[in-house]
Amino acid sequence: MPKLKTHRGAAKRFKKTKTGKFLRSSSFKRHILTSKTTKRKRALRGTTVVAEQDSAKLERMLPYA
Repeated sequence: MPKLKTHRGAAKRFKKTKTGKFLRSSSFKRHILTSKTTKRKRALRGTTVVAEQDSAKLERMLPYA
């Protein structure tokens, strides 16, 4: 049986939890940070759970995660 290739771009951006959900980092923190408040930037720290609609696509991208 042929093996499936992992999508390397997705492997660098997403992590699978024990329950099977995927974690991602928040967007909007790369540049133009002077116009964003400290409270807003602090809220963007850490990880969040990927939306349920996108998790099926990630399952195919990361078959061995």
